Amino acid sequence: MEKKVPLEDIPLNSFHKKLTVYSSGGPFLDGYVLSVIGVVMLQITNELQLTALWQGLIAASALIGVFLGGFLGGWITDKLGRKVLYLLDLIAIIAFSFAQLWVESALMLFVLRLILGIAVGADYPIATSFLTEFLPRKYRGVLISVMIVIWFMGAASAYIVGEIALRYFGDDAWRWVLASAGIPGILFLIARSGTPESPRWLVSKGRIAEADAVVKKVFGPQYTAADLQESSPSSGPKATVWSLFHSGYGKRMLFVCLFWTCSIIPIFAIYAFAPTVLTAMNVPADQASLGAVIITILFIVGCALTAFIINRLGRKRLLLHSFFWSGLMLLFLGLNPNASNQTVMILFAGYAIAVGGSQVLQYLYPNELFPTEIRATAVGLGTSISRIGAAVGTYLVPIALSDLGVANTMIIAAGICWVGGVATWVLAPNIDALTLSQAASLGNETPAVSNSAVTTRLKID
Repeated sequence: MEKKVPLEDIPLNSFHKKLTVYSSGGPFLDGYVLSVIGVVMLQITNELQLTALWQGLIAASALIGVFLGGFLGGWITDKLGRKVLYLLDLIAIIAFSFAQLWVESALMLFVLRLILGIAVGADYPIATSFLTEFLPRKYRGVLISVMIVIWFMGAASAYIVGEIALRYFGDDAWRWVLASAGIPGILFLIARSGTPESPRWLVSKGRIAEADAVVKKVFGPQYTAADLQESSPSSGPKATVWSLFHSGYGKRMLFVCLFWTCSIIPIFAIYAFAPTVLTAMNVPADQASLGAVIITILFIVGCALTAFIINRLGRKRLLLHSFFWSGLMLLFLGLNPNASNQTVMILFAGYAIAVGGSQVLQYLYPNELFPTEIRATAVGLGTSISRIGAAVGTYLVPIALSDLGVANTMIIAAGICWVGGVATWVLAPNIDALTLSQAASLGNETPAVSNSAVTTRLKID
């Protein structure tokens, strides 16, 4: 009789691949929605007579919404299951994207994008928890890395669609650009229909028979819910939301909030005002939009490269390298504000590639550090806290460029990256090569020197 392969070590099947595609809808729309505002900001400013205050508020509105939606969506997901919000959040994204066609004031646009951000924020804990709970460990890092690549593809698509529409569709093109997120939203909603509930979540709620049925359908009749290696409801005290604020999980939550915040403040600020930042670095205005597209494409390259090295380098080491090198590129930009256009683009390219590690690990690391019963809540809380910093940073970019200058703005951004690096060095646990249940349990961290073992154990065939 052939030995049964543990679920954490099974090869990828068609369900894994389909779920990866379906789950990518959230990151794609997230990148699209949060980036598209930067494409049309100049046109909206002229059309709606925006002051600098309203520019900052509208640019940050979706991020504020993500703050509200992240924790709320995660909490509801842990309470009601992954499947419910997996569909509802897309319906909301579609509806409020199309509603932007009828914007008549700065306040109306702010409110619509705030609600849109709530829906976007809810998808972070839903889609990533869903995917994490199904994937075998040696593919988890690679395929969740794909999620952030998809995020940047969504951002790049927003810039491309925006550039085409603004050139050929007249004065009201900005309305259609903002509403265009609803089209991919419809396609992903159709694709997600029929996705089963997470068996790990079902086990955490004591619904063993339902979990068995999902496991057998997805992985084969030889497997049962017991093969998930999840604790049963009667096996001991369960983690609760309050576990995130004390003891070992409190330390992990602090790490997640710090590294996530420090990794997104610079990148969201750059995305929201990429043409403005490039113009401040003396890149000609007619080249700034194209430069923003190029930088976005290089973000994708950086995240894709991360997917190839994540299992070899390990989570913690990868994150340390990402923070150090991306901060160094921003520091060089700050110290050379009058550099040539070529130098500016090379340094931004270096930042875009180096930052890939910290972006990928936003999706992967938090989902691996917490047990099933609080996983989505923890990821949602990390999303929410990080977006406070991102929203404030995005709001302050125009003010910083005006009052401090682009050089000091870039130096501050570099410092933020290095704060994230210090937080990683001090707080990040080593969990490489562990199963999902082991990684989520306290006290199972592996020594930092074990990366050679990680390489051998997790090498992709």
